[in-house]
Amino acid sequence: MVATHGRSLIQRTAPGVKQVVMPVRRRRHWIFDLDGTLTLPVHDFDGLRHALGLPHGEPILEAIARLRPDDAARTTRRLDGMELTLAERAQPQPGAAPMLAALRARGCRFGILTRNSEANALVTLRAAGLAEFFAPADVIGRETCAPKPSPDGITTLLLRWRTSAPEAVVVGDYLYDLQAGRAAGTATVLFDPQAAYRWREHADLCIDRLAALVQP
Repeated sequence: MVATHGRSLIQRTAPGVKQVVMPVRRRRHWIFDLDGTLTLPVHDFDGLRHALGLPHGEPILEAIARLRPDDAARTTRRLDGMELTLAERAQPQPGAAPMLAALRARGCRFGILTRNSEANALVTLRAAGLAEFFAPADVIGRETCAPKPSPDGITTLLLRWRTSAPEAVVVGDYLYDLQAGRAAGTATVLFDPQAAYRWREHADLCIDRLAALVQP
């Protein structure tokens, strides 16, 4: 384990995982989670589950998938409307824009992988002032691929970019982000402003500030 800048940066290799060959911050293909990573967290998942009539504590998309097709479609439309309201109020995570600008200056390419809809993800990016960094085609949501922790969305982006997993890194604030990256073979970064790092064993890098991604 290597730590720099106090709590801000921890590099580690989980048991049984091959050591990352290329340092995480030198990789040129970056796949970000959106809510809670590039934007301030606003989702009340328990509240959403209650409003949608879904079981408490169960992942929302997986619970919807078990409904009858008509009920699933109706519940998904309701979820889309609720999430749109949240997307329109999105605010950037501190340091998000400068971090993306610094990576872009290095020639890096960006994608979004979210469990939200792609339309709402684009609204979120615009509301947070981050849309300029992401091509709409590189914003992958639940319509296109199986949701995280599936690695399908990551694989889709890597194929589209004609690159490979060792050239890429996934950044997120939740276990599913890290599991998806691990399954796809990319490097993984856990972002946690509280520096609790609950899922550190799934991460190659743990940060409590987005600026840590572009520090030398």
